Amino acid sequence: MVAFKEEFPYLRTDSGQLFEFNRDWLHAAITRAADEAGYPRWWLTDHVTESIAFYLHLRNDENVVAFNQLSQTVRYVLKAIGYKEIVPHFAPSPPPISVSLLDIAHHAGAGYELAFFDLLEKRISGLIGTGADNVQLCSLQSCVKQLRGVKTWTRACDALREEIVCFVRERLTAAADFPRLDCSLR
Repeated sequence: MVAFKEEFPYLRTDSGQLFEFNRDWLHAAITRAADEAGYPRWWLTDHVTESIAFYLHLRNDENVVAFNQLSQTVRYVLKAIGYKEIVPHFAPSPPPISVSLLDIAHHAGAGYELAFFDLLEKRISGLIGTGADNVQLCSLQSCVKQLRGVKTWTRACDALREEIVCFVRERLTAAADFPRLDCSLR
């Protein structure tokens, strides 16, 4: 992957996965740490988030920054501004992974629901295997219409949508040995 000059570098986790930097994700991680440290609605969260974003923007000569390095930078900033008590609470997880169900449906082909479910199961297993803890499955409605081969929503689409939702729930529940996985389906 290549980060364009005006953009932020990608973040790489220990497992090698690449993620795009997201201000909202960093803001939420800092807010959570400050709340746990006893600073609800901490007034410096916006400033620290923007400082880190500016720092990453300056590093646009690098295409990839290690996730650990970003975490260390945030901890350093918190210490430098005199809020070292927040540092032990700052333990961000990688940003959410977004998976397009429509892309999986295109790959399976129109009308091939069995192939779709097989590909979806492989994708979910792969995500669990990499240690992902936050997954967003998107384009559900478009996916269903693609699989049904229709342009307008029908009752059969309702049934297939429910089948996909149940399938995802079952696969995530089956991975009970996995500590925590947040998944949203939209």
